[in-house]
Amino acid sequence: MKKENIIADKTFRFSLEIISLFKELKSENEFIISKQLLRSGTSIGANVEEAIAAQSRKDFINKMSIASKEARETKYWLRLLSHSELTEINVDSHLNEIEHIINIITKIIITTKTKIT
Repeated sequence: MKKENIIADKTFRFSLEIISLFKELKSENEFIISKQLLRSGTSIGANVEEAIAAQSRKDFINKMSIASKEARETKYWLRLLSHSELTEINVDSHLNEIEHIINIITKIIITTKTKIT
């Protein structure tokens, strides 16, 4: 039986949501920001998965730090969409979810760093 990994599951579901949002944005002919959002939003989960397979704590922290940076970039693109007039699509739920993901990843990094010293 596979052990549950909350952040891996959460970032995978978030990636699926971002793919759906990307499709909606493309249908509204918004191509530039949607591609940036797709890239950063799906990269979060990919880096979390790499962190799970890390060869050391330092490697784990590095991969989780990259996931954190990608999450923050995703938040930026979502905020830009929210405040621009590029689309009528409401991204508030995505903004709430990415904030939650950032908080979890940050806590994971801090906890792991304290175990090193």
